[in-house]
Amino acid sequence: MKFSATILFTIVSVCVFAQQGYQIHITLKPVKNQYVYLGYYYGKQLPIIDSVKLNEKSEGTFKGSQKLGGGIYLIGYPDRARNFEILIDKNQHFSVSADTNNITGSLTFQNSPENIAFMNYQNFMVTNGKQLDALYKQRTASPKDSAKLTEQINAENAKIKKYRTNIITSEPTSLLSVLLQGMREPEVPPATSLADKKDSLYAYHYFKKHYWDGMNFYDDRMARTPFFDGKLDKYFNQLVYPSADSVNKEIDWMMGYSSISPEMQKFLLLKFTNRYLNQKYMWEDAVFVHLFEQYYSQKTYPWLTEAGKKMIQDRAYSLMSNIMGNPAAEVELPDSSGHKKNLYGVEAPYTLLVIWDPTCSHCKETLPKLDSMYRVKWKAEGLKIYGMAKETDGTKKDWISFMNEHKLADWVNVYYSKEADKARTEAGTPSYAQLFDVQSFPTLYLLDKDKRIIAKKVSYDQVDEILQYKMKNQ
Repeated sequence: MKFSATILFTIVSVCVFAQQGYQIHITLKPVKNQYVYLGYYYGKQLPIIDSVKLNEKSEGTFKGSQKLGGGIYLIGYPDRARNFEILIDKNQHFSVSADTNNITGSLTFQNSPENIAFMNYQNFMVTNGKQLDALYKQRTASPKDSAKLTEQINAENAKIKKYRTNIITSEPTSLLSVLLQGMREPEVPPATSLADKKDSLYAYHYFKKHYWDGMNFYDDRMARTPFFDGKLDKYFNQLVYPSADSVNKEIDWMMGYSSISPEMQKFLLLKFTNRYLNQKYMWEDAVFVHLFEQYYSQKTYPWLTEAGKKMIQDRAYSLMSNIMGNPAAEVELPDSSGHKKNLYGVEAPYTLLVIWDPTCSHCKETLPKLDSMYRVKWKAEGLKIYGMAKETDGTKKDWISFMNEHKLADWVNVYYSKEADKARTEAGTPSYAQLFDVQSFPTLYLLDKDKRIIAKKVSYDQVDEILQYKMKNQ
């Protein structure tokens, strides 16, 4: 993995915990008169926090007056493309020695029992991992010996489990123990109670309930590991019900525990903000708005710049007026004759709001397809189209020419001029582009009879799929 000198958001200014200092003496042969680097895991990033130029003896010392946060760190080679891991926790004055030609066989530590235990664990896993791999291959090659080999595989897995359990039991608060507990996944036992036996989702419920066993969301050491970020992704992608209410509940639960640890609070908040800044699913707009209202609108953080807070605020304000299930913002604009036409004045069981640009090449391709679908199918189903053309590089003449050429007479067509847009802005009123979070053209919203948002920012073929589903299940 390559190191990265930056962290996630541009809104973050990197800071290091201010407690005791650290002093890590490094000998890395045969590197001479070149810089090596100290970094750590942080989500999907590998930020560098220190560097030192090794002398003729391949020696140097990473040192600083502020204590480092605990976690899995990496010592990076001069090319920054290669590295090896070390643990940093309470004791931050120790020595490490290695040879790049054989890291595993040459790595040694002085005054760092935890790193020695970590190294022994890694060596144990490499050795036993090879044995397991060999047994799996034998079982595949010799099906007739499957029972015997399966017994050996189970014995090997039990040996590994026992080794890990002994570490956790003997040093429960050590960083290595915390890491091993964090990497574990629940083993679902057979259902015993009558209620569990009747529960068809027993395994799912048990797995989800015990997924975070042994992990504390106030332990910021987890943020500096290669697995915690992925563990979060798995939880939200596979175990949390895909709805804004469910996701917001889980976020609040985690943020509640992390509030006593500024670094973990920062990690989680950036994780969730980055994830829901640009939504993968339509309902995720409510998650981002919740993040803003709950954790940003009335709060400040030392790592959050003013520019960063404004960016989050602007994005949230753009989403607030068009959250899935909420009523759409009212639109009042003139048609080609200058008469005002309101979006809410369109009476129909379904309304398709089309926000487009007469000079946009994608619009020129998509709008005829929309009109064709409307004439062939949607019109008979009661849908009406409210087309809002936004003036950009073209003129009103371009708009009228396009409508006439493609015969969009059955649509309710209105024109959003630059002048009208400027007037709203000067009056302190959000523009229609902001109210409907227009990032590209065309932007499509499907509304119900009360103008509540059924679907947003969808393609024309998705409109038909959603419309048919709604009509079938109404």
